[in-house]
Amino acid sequence: MPWTVAGEHGALFGRQSGKFESWQWPVKLISNFSIRAELADYPVPIDVNALAAEIEVTPAETIITYSHAAFTIRQHMFAARGFDLPPTAAVVFFEIQSARALELSFSFTPDMLPMWPAPGHGRPNGEWVKYGDSGFYVLHTDDPKFSGLVAMPRTQPGIEVPYQEHPQTYPLELKLRFDPKTDDGLLFPLITSVLQGTSGAEQVSRAVAGLPELYHKTVAYYQHFFDDKLTIETPDARLDDALRWAEVAIDQAQVMHHNEIGLVAGYYESADSARPGYAWFFGRDTLWTTYAINSYGDFALTRRALDFLFKRQRGDGKIMHEYSQSADVLDWKQTPYFYASADSTPLLVMAMWDYVKNSGDVAYLKANWSAIQKAYQFTLAHTADNGIYSNSEGTGWVESWPTGMPHQEIYLAALDQQSANAMENLALIMKDDGDASAAQSRASATAAKVESEFYNSDQRFYAFSRNPDGSLDNTATVYPAVAWWNGGFALKNPGPMLTRWASAEFSADWGTRDISNRTSFYDPISYHQGSIWPLFTGWVSLAEYRAGRSLSGYAHMMQNANLTWTQDLGSVTELLSGEFFQPLGRSSSHQLWSSAMVLSPLLRGLFGLDPNALRNTLHLSPNVPAEWDHAILHHVRVGATNFDLCFQRQGTRMHVTAKNIKGNAICLSEPRTPCRADYSKSGQFSYELPPIELSIATSLPPPGSETAQLKVLDQQRKDDSATFVLEAQGGSSYSLFLRPNRPDVSVEGGQIVGGRLQVTFPAGAGYRRQTLTFHWKKS
Repeated sequence: MPWTVAGEHGALFGRQSGKFESWQWPVKLISNFSIRAELADYPVPIDVNALAAEIEVTPAETIITYSHAAFTIRQHMFAARGFDLPPTAAVVFFEIQSARALELSFSFTPDMLPMWPAPGHGRPNGEWVKYGDSGFYVLHTDDPKFSGLVAMPRTQPGIEVPYQEHPQTYPLELKLRFDPKTDDGLLFPLITSVLQGTSGAEQVSRAVAGLPELYHKTVAYYQHFFDDKLTIETPDARLDDALRWAEVAIDQAQVMHHNEIGLVAGYYESADSARPGYAWFFGRDTLWTTYAINSYGDFALTRRALDFLFKRQRGDGKIMHEYSQSADVLDWKQTPYFYASADSTPLLVMAMWDYVKNSGDVAYLKANWSAIQKAYQFTLAHTADNGIYSNSEGTGWVESWPTGMPHQEIYLAALDQQSANAMENLALIMKDDGDASAAQSRASATAAKVESEFYNSDQRFYAFSRNPDGSLDNTATVYPAVAWWNGGFALKNPGPMLTRWASAEFSADWGTRDISNRTSFYDPISYHQGSIWPLFTGWVSLAEYRAGRSLSGYAHMMQNANLTWTQDLGSVTELLSGEFFQPLGRSSSHQLWSSAMVLSPLLRGLFGLDPNALRNTLHLSPNVPAEWDHAILHHVRVGATNFDLCFQRQGTRMHVTAKNIKGNAICLSEPRTPCRADYSKSGQFSYELPPIELSIATSLPPPGSETAQLKVLDQQRKDDSATFVLEAQGGSSYSLFLRPNRPDVSVEGGQIVGGRLQVTFPAGAGYRRQTLTFHWKKS
């Protein structure tokens, strides 16, 4: 499995065998780092990487332990955090214990490759430079101004081919002799760095001397990481950890670019290429992620991310799609990538409203108001005659489509509507009544157009796109799910579509496919026509929560959360097969918006957080699982106010209380419930729990599995009944957690036995449906 160690200045990417590549942004310095050992009086070379026995991943460092009967080696790896410009970006150091004298050969390939798409400078060669009783390699390229260095104190060089010898290539080696009698307790650091205008000896000396401070500052950065960020304490400790890891994974996607910091889309080892996953800056990836960042309260990170995009806004208002870390060494404006997609532009307006609403930072809005107006005007300028954005100036979601590129996607139309709604709110803050009124009219008109132009009443599904002649591409996709994203828009006829999303037609046991598996061009390992992205799973989960389908919303949210431990520990992968539980081979194993889609459905869906810092209010529409008796959210941020939010089940009611409030008084209430004028710092309210609560256990299947788990397709409640539509493999039986909140509950379609719900599905091959209807007397 892959692992990632990343920071603002560089990264290490590798496999659990311990082999890795080293980057100092934006340059790959070395790759294929591996270890061989020769033990005294033990006449066989030992492949140390084959002895990798354990990997321990913490936010501050990753440690791989190699275990042999005669020695143990621990490979510690960390990326510098908390430094403006550290002496070295990413560090590996070795801790060695041995029963005998040992010689270790550290082998690696010199690369000195600028990140894609910058031109390279030829294959580097390694010159060994003696320094004290050891030395270091200078990695020379064809550009005398572009060199790197690799050093490990107390090592000697490996094979050095004389000039007179036939030309041939060997990996570079650092050879270390370790004597347990004299060297026990020592640490052996590997230094990799681009030469920065000083002598190699001076740079190595400075880097080695600075390592203790570098390490301790990085550890301290993570020790205090959650001091002011939202964390949760629930009966599900694994979910608590998944939230923390998602915040760390997002934070580790920050990359320093000259004097700026932006968010890159994802990480993965580059192998022989110069593309480490998606480690360059993306507009829409950043903007989808800011919602999660705002929810856990790191408003400074949101500002840094937005500043990076504002600086690259095109003259006509369009927001960038992607920007390589090496973009400034070529004419990036002439590439097809810079402004390829159109969705970043309406997303920017939406994201600004979400930021201001969560943070209360009106000053930031005022400083960037003209950029917001330009972005909004760009969308207005590229609408078709029907008033909906057309793909004439940048793609929507898909970059390729088997039946031809779409003309008007419902994905963009839904963003267009929410952008107009956001613009109305922002203009009201800016006291620009004209813009606010016009945006309100446009939001209403676009919402109506989405219904009239995209809804297919025969199929009871919203079409993927609309063609220039008015006909529809009725491919069933997940893209309409974005209509629920901002919380102020929802499709009017979603029921059958939501049911299909929850079913095995779309929903695998590890996430949601982007298109139906009944589509003629469905391909489970394609990029856009059948694979599973945690991003899509997050969209659908939040839509389900907001549309009253909390059980399926929970299942999808937990699928993303559980992916935290599936591949790159602590991170969530980019995409997986639509047919078998396995990430795609090219999937970025540490993907920015995949981690964001653990957080947004959890905080905005399960807990239903809807803050408004401009009014010091927090509206809640919680969907706390039936098994939970309590939950605590620490460091909830509503603007400058910071507090703990406590949920406590008491009988048939859930009590919600804000405690440890720092800052302004806060008002808690259910949606559409006005706050009292006399609320105090002890904001609280309670709500009646439904007469019955049902719970479905969730877990990821073994790798390689096909979809086979229970699905909840629908849930509806009336005054005296509740109906759930489930599907599972024919003939299967389940015992489900059930919490009746009144004594007179009965059920059709199952049995209540010992406080649990027993349900058996009709016999037959494949999935079969079963409807459960609970009854009780009206109050």
